[in-house]
Amino acid sequence: MPPPSYASGPSTTALLGDTIGGLLARIAAEYPDREALVVPHQQLRLTFTELLARADEVARGLSAVGVAPGDRVAIWAANRVEWVLVQYATARLGAILVNVNPAYRAHELGFVLRQSGTSVLICERELRGADFAAMVDEVRADCPDLRQVVLLDTPDWPRLIAGGDGSSALPAGLDPDDPINIQYTSGTTGFPKGATLTHHNIVNNGYFTGALCGYTNADRVCVPVPLYHCFGMVMGVLGAHSHGAAVVLPAPSFDPVSTLAAVAAERCTSLYGVPTMFIAMLAAPTFAGTDLTSLRTGIMAGSPCPVEVMKRVVAEMHMPDVTICYGMTETSPVSTQTRADDDLERRVASVGRVHPHVEVKVVDPATGRLVDRGLPGELCTRGYSVMRGYWRDPDKTAEAIDPAGWMRTGDLAVMDADGYVAIVGRSKDMVIRGGENIYPREVEEFLYAHPDIEDVQVIGVPDPRYGEELMAWVRLRPGAPDLTLEALHAYCAGRLAHFKVPRYLRLVDAFPMTVTGKVRKVQMRAESVQLLGLDADSTLPTA
Repeated sequence: MPPPSYASGPSTTALLGDTIGGLLARIAAEYPDREALVVPHQQLRLTFTELLARADEVARGLSAVGVAPGDRVAIWAANRVEWVLVQYATARLGAILVNVNPAYRAHELGFVLRQSGTSVLICERELRGADFAAMVDEVRADCPDLRQVVLLDTPDWPRLIAGGDGSSALPAGLDPDDPINIQYTSGTTGFPKGATLTHHNIVNNGYFTGALCGYTNADRVCVPVPLYHCFGMVMGVLGAHSHGAAVVLPAPSFDPVSTLAAVAAERCTSLYGVPTMFIAMLAAPTFAGTDLTSLRTGIMAGSPCPVEVMKRVVAEMHMPDVTICYGMTETSPVSTQTRADDDLERRVASVGRVHPHVEVKVVDPATGRLVDRGLPGELCTRGYSVMRGYWRDPDKTAEAIDPAGWMRTGDLAVMDADGYVAIVGRSKDMVIRGGENIYPREVEEFLYAHPDIEDVQVIGVPDPRYGEELMAWVRLRPGAPDLTLEALHAYCAGRLAHFKVPRYLRLVDAFPMTVTGKVRKVQMRAESVQLLGLDADSTLPTA
């Protein structure tokens, strides 16, 4: 009889007991003159000693404006040195960092600031044509806890730093189990939920993710993925720094040419990305002429990877040890990872084995009982990596984490006889577009406000570049003019994050329903694939 679908991650390495700030201080003492952070687009290089000193300057500046342990400080910015400084400064101070997606617009920003109770917001003045300062002005009156806004690339930032007392001591006695980070994930109720993570959660997840990549202080990790996400700030910054390795931020946001150039110029040994990023780099006009021979490893995560893409990354990008990671924000994020000695078949057919000090199991979604290995069910995970809960939302927390501490991922998986896990579907409606998690309900709630829309259902349809794209099925109000895709995009522009804007639109008189009155999104997706001619894309082999 096959064994049950349960596995735990043995390790001869103990969990770390550091806070994030303590980790940085320890690594700076061990590797004081090693490069810690390289930001080519800001012409900046910092050693670990310099990074610690700069972070403490920011921490003292925040303290001088009244930020205390437990207070929330939000950052709304692209990848830049200030992001990393604020990440470490808040941790050194004991404040809770609130990550805000740079793609958010005013209504999303306002919700996050209100729900988190943010007191200080540090943000770009403008980014890629979006006026961040104007959006802050638009929502500020509705955010009663927001005391101060610090605009980067203005006198606000040096003024914040100058306001700190250089001789003042930072708080002592911070605990690794203190909450230190709130990351918002798209929610089924129409608004994001704030996954609350501790020092212990993310210090250890970063450390063990880097360990499975074989990092040492000789490594240089290129991080083109966004810092606002766990991929950048945990697997990237903490994953590298916990091993004394350098982090290279090639551009404010992902650009394939800049990323390739940074890998070559900085002799990076590791490269991160979601599959769409690797596809873009392989297709870049400079790819053939770029020296990538310094690469050895890296991480591909965020969405399934086409088999042929993985083969090209290994062979043409000189990344024989590239690993696949699986996880979710609520689990800090990584729960399973392939190993460097796994063969290519394992790396394209699975998301690896359970992480050190973590447990995973596959259960029948209806009963919660373990299924035998080889049978599909819902993947659950338990251990140090599971979040404290959703910020100020005990009901949603109880829905996600059972009394025994198991986090329900909502993903359908199969565990084989050797413990390798393959993701075979999702029991929730979540859509993954280019590594961005989108819950259709959130987009539906936004589109319901359109004056001509009576009802709307949003689904994911296959896409060869992004993995999935959004499609909106819309029922118009009686007498309303026909809605065009261009008009729908115009309605969303500047108000909804770009990755949440539906690419496809279908006007319908009714939705397919079950006998109990529920919308049949499976049928909608099948019809949409046929209507849009996406049959070939729906069968692309993926890892």
